[in-house]
Amino acid sequence: MSNSRFPISLHILTLLNEAKGGVVSSEYLAGSININPVLVRKEIMNLRKHGFVESKEGKGGGSFLAKSAKDINLGEVYQSVRSSNVLGQHKNGPNPKCPIGRQINQHLDSLYSNAENALIANLSKQTLADFASAFD
Repeated sequence: MSNSRFPISLHILTLLNEAKGGVVSSEYLAGSININPVLVRKEIMNLRKHGFVESKEGKGGGSFLAKSAKDINLGEVYQSVRSSNVLGQHKNGPNPKCPIGRQINQHLDSLYSNAENALIANLSKQTLADFASAFD
């Protein structure tokens, strides 16, 4: 996968699940993920927007799961952070005079759509609780 938003978000959610309702700071999360806390806060804002996370402001503040890990579907998490095709896109426009070039994008779009739908279907069979159980 070309972008790191899904693994970062899943790492955050798994750490919050491990905290069992406790408030976890973005600095702690960033230390585990080994990224800048600003990037963690950006992902937390997105996770909060989609109802996976809640936050407490101020001293001693941080984030916690908004609902049970068994109610957080990984397909929904993926869709909340998806920003581009998982398989990528052409950087240059193909030659419209070429019999392949003029049709390639529509066929790639179909191929990519089917692949991404399969990915989402597979992820949707799993919850955060299922994923987190591997760390016990």
